[in-house]
Amino acid sequence: MKSAIKFATLALFSMAVIASPPSVPAFAAGGGGDPPSANPPPPPDTRSAPKSTSKSKKKAPKQSSADDDAFRQGYRAAHATIYERNDFAGAIEQLKALGRDDNADVANLIGYSYRKLGDYRLSKVWYERALKADPNHVLTWQYYGLWQVEQGNRDQASYHLTRIAAICGAACEEYRSLAAALEKPPGTGLVY
Repeated sequence: MKSAIKFATLALFSMAVIASPPSVPAFAAGGGGDPPSANPPPPPDTRSAPKSTSKSKKKAPKQSSADDDAFRQGYRAAHATIYERNDFAGAIEQLKALGRDDNADVANLIGYSYRKLGDYRLSKVWYERALKADPNHVLTWQYYGLWQVEQGNRDQASYHLTRIAAICGAACEEYRSLAAALEKPPGTGLVY
């Protein structure tokens, strides 16, 4: 069964590589790292999930729209701290102050910031927390895949690439960025 999964993963990866354009830009340190899109991603959805009919689950405390606005503003400020000022330590403080550490967007940016600071152990913890909160969080798969490349774990990075392909296809920016990093020869010393 394991070999069948490996073969299927390899086949999917091979098809994606063949179908991708031959020249894809890579983004290395010094150029701002993992480039965000021209517009920052929208703040995470903070609306409450539909109410459960089960009596055994505790209800989440209601959040006022003022809390949602404050969260969105705080998230945008942290995003700017990362991508405009490259102040990763400051962004970690801002993101943790939001009190939403289990939100995939927040956890991913904390993981990204720790990675940029060179703390790979903590970065991994936060990326995994983000994926636990949202297993289809494509930006976390991309950033964690770049983490894998930096660590020399190319097979794991390839797995992350297949996860991205399954979520958004081989044409999305997250896929192209990680694929470009994997095209570089191992040991080139680039940090993404």
